[in-house]
Amino acid sequence: MDWTSGFVTAGGKALEYQCFGPAPDKAPTIVLLHEGLGCLALWRDFPQALAQATGWGVFAYSRAGYGQSDAADLPRPLDYMVHEATDVLPRLLQAIGFQRGVLMGHSDGATIATEYAGGIEDFRIRGLILMAPHFFTESMGLAEIAKAKQAYEAGDLRGKLAKYHKHVDSAFRGWNDSWLHPDFNGALVTDALDYLRIPSLVIQGRDDQYGTLAQVSEIETRSYAPVDVEILDDCRHAPQVDQPDKVLAAVAEFTQRLARIEDAVVEVA
Repeated sequence: MDWTSGFVTAGGKALEYQCFGPAPDKAPTIVLLHEGLGCLALWRDFPQALAQATGWGVFAYSRAGYGQSDAADLPRPLDYMVHEATDVLPRLLQAIGFQRGVLMGHSDGATIATEYAGGIEDFRIRGLILMAPHFFTESMGLAEIAKAKQAYEAGDLRGKLAKYHKHVDSAFRGWNDSWLHPDFNGALVTDALDYLRIPSLVIQGRDDQYGTLAQVSEIETRSYAPVDVEILDDCRHAPQVDQPDKVLAAVAEFTQRLARIEDAVVEVA
């Protein structure tokens, strides 16, 4: 099947996608999971650059409620990221013929990737790449999310987001209402971190306005598998925007190392 671009059904929703480089049923693939207000289009030229830097395929899609995908059902459950990881992502990977590769998530997407790796036994997933992950809430991050609510309701944020999201209220409310709910922290991450058995690369901006380096320490402390860390100066919540060259170099080195390990195992066998 031609996986260049289109829609794929997973979790009962039609999800827009685009594939860069080899198709997921033909070569190692990086599956991109966007942030809480992101979508396929908002990755801009990063997926193409990622495919070129690594030589792997890159599969990017918009989750339900985002981009041109079907609207999400509101209100979202507070554990919506666990739902995405355990109910939707397995069906998506199956539908696209995913053979092997890594999950690469940004912000909410990094949390979803962690939930998948820690909660689903899937030997096709060789590693995790987590940019600005969230494992628990922090007061400074919640303050920024509260500012976003004000900008959406009384400012120009809704208009800006509507350029990228077909169901803009579904996109914003599904994210913002959940994060600002008083019980959200208890639903943010389960015990997935304690069950990680594959290598991780964590990329965090030193000036991230949504999370501190304590998020990085959390996975370093709890993961049973190796955790590589890249802390980027002059970088806020979107490393792929603020420091794209450094992100691409770190990801290329990580994927090449995974490939060398796999080749060595094959030779021994």
